[in-house]
Amino acid sequence: MTDHKVLVIGAGMGGLAAAIDLARAGCQVTVIEKASAPGGKMRQLHPGGGAGIDAGPTVFTMRWVFESLFADAGATLSDHLSLATADILARHGWTDGSRLDLFADMERSIAAIGDLAGKADAEGYRAFCARSAAIYAVLRDSYICAERPGLFDMAPRVGLSGIPALLRTAPHKTLWGELGHYFRDPRLRQLFGRYATYTGSSPFAAPATLMLIAHVEKEGVWFVEGGMIEVARAMESLARSLGVTFRYGEAVRSIRQSSGRVSAADLESGEIMEARSIVFNGDISALRRGLIPDDRHGSPRPVAARDRSLSAVTWCLSARTSGFPLSHHTVFFSGNYEEEFRQVFGRGRVCDEPTVYICAQDRYGDRPPAGDKERLLLLVNAPATGDRVAFDPAIVEGVRQRAWRVLDQCGLSVEAMEHETLCTTPADFEQLFPASGGALYGRANHGLMGSFQRPGPESGLEGLYLAGGGVHPGPGIPMATLSGRLAAKRVLDQVRGTRTGWRLPQSAGEATRPGRGALSN
Repeated sequence: MTDHKVLVIGAGMGGLAAAIDLARAGCQVTVIEKASAPGGKMRQLHPGGGAGIDAGPTVFTMRWVFESLFADAGATLSDHLSLATADILARHGWTDGSRLDLFADMERSIAAIGDLAGKADAEGYRAFCARSAAIYAVLRDSYICAERPGLFDMAPRVGLSGIPALLRTAPHKTLWGELGHYFRDPRLRQLFGRYATYTGSSPFAAPATLMLIAHVEKEGVWFVEGGMIEVARAMESLARSLGVTFRYGEAVRSIRQSSGRVSAADLESGEIMEARSIVFNGDISALRRGLIPDDRHGSPRPVAARDRSLSAVTWCLSARTSGFPLSHHTVFFSGNYEEEFRQVFGRGRVCDEPTVYICAQDRYGDRPPAGDKERLLLLVNAPATGDRVAFDPAIVEGVRQRAWRVLDQCGLSVEAMEHETLCTTPADFEQLFPASGGALYGRANHGLMGSFQRPGPESGLEGLYLAGGGVHPGPGIPMATLSGRLAAKRVLDQVRGTRTGWRLPQSAGEATRPGRGALSN
């Protein structure tokens, strides 16, 4: 298979994973990336020219996905990446002065919830964890790690005995509504409703199946030494060891077709790169909006503006903090949670009292930073308008003031110099990821069919395959990585004229043995 040339457009998680699997199967793989480094949305910024600050994803979960990827390539994840288990999953604060930590140890979380909201909600949390584990068990193999299923494909995959459990995943109910069965305290519904934002969605419209995220976090959250960008660097290093060629600072202008299939990519430089197969790891809306001049062959439709996921306004800064004791992951809530999503999705604006997420990147558990300043990423939810006018400097400054006001009400003071602060708006994300409108998660996962509307690895155009957070199984570092593996599998299936089985490791231990895992040669 060494004569089969594959071009991977985009060095995000999906593109890197696809490159690794294709190279180890013997394909000639070249990755084209317009940025200067791998990672895609997993990027670092250097405000004031200082130390790098993770400006994208900040949570590392589902470690087995990466162990399997490395093991299948004859490598070991721990040889490429240094990980430490998080004891405190996240700290939470409210403007009424209350606080709550969630722990890796469920019993500690139960005790903390009991102290905050009483015995009934503490027991509700225990039942909620059991429900989330059951949902995850049903959907892990039948949906998350499977090639894109339709709604009616799920029942055959779980079998007759699994249908009752499948129905209990409750895709027809909202996450917010189902949380009411477990928690009386509105602060807890607010806390666990935030899981919908992990897919860029509103908890008032997203399906209750997203409760499974609670189980994903309980299985483990890890700190990555050197920052999240090291995950991308480790995957790039593995790909290079398998013979993958990387070309950074190169942008693709269009994808050529010949005889009904892709044949080459035209670069902005004027170079034409021929390929038998192309894996596109970018926003799917970019395909029909310029990358494929002739879309008669059915490439995926662009995501309509009304269907886009959340975007964000973020600040990377080196700051002095005081008051509220930050943990590595800290979330600050204001009073009216529903209004936040009504404003973002309904009126296209950041609400007056936004939820503020902070990743304090020099803190691990309760360990304080070494110096008087620390590296922070602050994030508030914003609409995916991609419009410069909607986020001009005056509007962005107003958003900053409202976010800092919420922090102040929760007891946290953040002081940073302007030259040590870098802000990114939805318009900036649109420039970084063209045709996305600034949406960070592709399509919002709203309604019964929301989970089934993302395209799978096949684009509808022969030879063109899709990967990334905008396709099945969805956004997030491990999900995007799985999408790349699914895309690689379809490329190899087409080349070989077969449909190989998609196999997952049954345990973390099995995932670390070379030659075992999700994609066999």
